[in-house]
Amino acid sequence: MILKKLKSNNSVSLILVPLVTLAFWLKSLQHPFAYDYFPGEQQNFLFKFIYVLVDGKPMIQVIIGIFLTIILAYLVQLVNDRYMFIRIKSKLPALLFAVIVGGFVPMHTLHPVYFGAIFILFAVDRLFAVYETKRAYSSTFDVGFILGVGALFYFNLVVFVPAFVIAIALLGRETGWREYVTLFLGFLLPFVFASAFAVLGDHFIGTVTILEQNIVTPVSHFRSNIPLQVYLATLILFTITGSIGMFKQYDTKKVSSRKYFTVFFWIFIFSLASFTFIPVTSQEMLVITSIPVTYLIANLFVFMKSRFWSELLFILLVLIVVSMQFSFDLF
Repeated sequence: MILKKLKSNNSVSLILVPLVTLAFWLKSLQHPFAYDYFPGEQQNFLFKFIYVLVDGKPMIQVIIGIFLTIILAYLVQLVNDRYMFIRIKSKLPALLFAVIVGGFVPMHTLHPVYFGAIFILFAVDRLFAVYETKRAYSSTFDVGFILGVGALFYFNLVVFVPAFVIAIALLGRETGWREYVTLFLGFLLPFVFASAFAVLGDHFIGTVTILEQNIVTPVSHFRSNIPLQVYLATLILFTITGSIGMFKQYDTKKVSSRKYFTVFFWIFIFSLASFTFIPVTSQEMLVITSIPVTYLIANLFVFMKSRFWSELLFILLVLIVVSMQFSFDLF
């Protein structure tokens, strides 16, 4: 009965988003902490202006993290409501995103990835406007520009540019080389502005050094992190189950829904690839990976015919997230 109420189209789930987020971040509010940044991570071009204001104020950093997570949850819902790729109207995606991120306890504070995730969703929203559109030069430029600005907060957004190139090929109508050129021009423009600002401020070399640190610094928060490993294994099982359900529905879905889900698939793939090929990528990327995973699992719950199994799986997911709040004290 719990899931049945939450996956309906009423506003209950939306009202619960801030409450659920606060509940899962409560421990961080009681014992606020600052993220353990590697050198240069907090100095990314745009994020550093925010970090200067909150440096040494862990409570403020946690509160901002909560606020950004709630915004992300509502943006996840907004994109689905606008393009209806989960064909049954449901407010579950927003709440489900808040639940999933609630399990990433080490990320329950301020990190540039939250800004990066917001810009990813803005870019996806603009990208989907390309569907079946000829000469979508304005939209593709906007997509690139949004990604470029986001990368000035969280540099690893660069890895998603190929995913959006593939997405334009999937969604566009009679797509030509100009759409790809405008995407790259839009992406590079914020870096041109940032470089000009750095040159005028006489700190261009320092800026380049920070960007280099945001690529080659080896970071791993997964080693010996047993609770996070167990939680990720659980999410992998849910993702596999959701993928099987998606394959079963694939032929019955509208063409637009198939293509939208395929776009999220490529975003998911490139987020996973970054863990392998970019040394600096670690647990923070899971926030972005959670976006396509949220849509996939929400689709699973919305269309699952067995009320018993859907309720059981949802309760199991929530209980695992709850256990994550205490597991780090045991290990």
